[in-house]
Amino acid sequence: MPAESKDIRPGGRSARVRAAVHRAIVDLVQEVGAEKVTIPAVARRAGVNPSSVYRRWGTTSALLADVAAQRQDEGAPELLGDLRKDLERAALWTLADLSRPGGVAFFRAEVAPDVDERRAGLRECLERVSTRFHAALKAAAQRGEATPPLERVLDRVVAPLYFRVVFSIPETNEDYARGLVADLCDAI
Repeated sequence: MPAESKDIRPGGRSARVRAAVHRAIVDLVQEVGAEKVTIPAVARRAGVNPSSVYRRWGTTSALLADVAAQRQDEGAPELLGDLRKDLERAALWTLADLSRPGGVAFFRAEVAPDVDERRAGLRECLERVSTRFHAALKAAAQRGEATPPLERVLDRVVAPLYFRVVFSIPETNEDYARGLVADLCDAI
């Protein structure tokens, strides 16, 4: 995404435009699918000039990636003080985020090669996803609980969830996510 979109002031017209454009693209993705969303349609829905959207984001993919980055922490579950429950809640949150309408489209846009540099997008996405689980691991370690390395959580919980949702594998549901966490915790 262009550097300009990262440095938006928290208030004022710029923030209002960003919020309106984000709302518009989320609504359009849910209504028609990400592949049919255009910058002019987003601008029309947001009530802004298309040139403003093009200037700030450049492409639909960059706009989708900006929304994905901004939405990442919405609805973050509080830690309960039990590693298994905290990892389970993070896994369920990840599944819900990715499974919501447009979730896969936002993820794909975030890691797409035309959004800045591919490696930078992938790294930022991985850091955001890792943060969800890192907090639970850090809190458990501070309580003296045995914890798996973050990489193992990513390999055994996060990667299967993303793979199964992206490829629409049946029965990728809350029971499946809980099972991944149970298997991981049982192996500690």
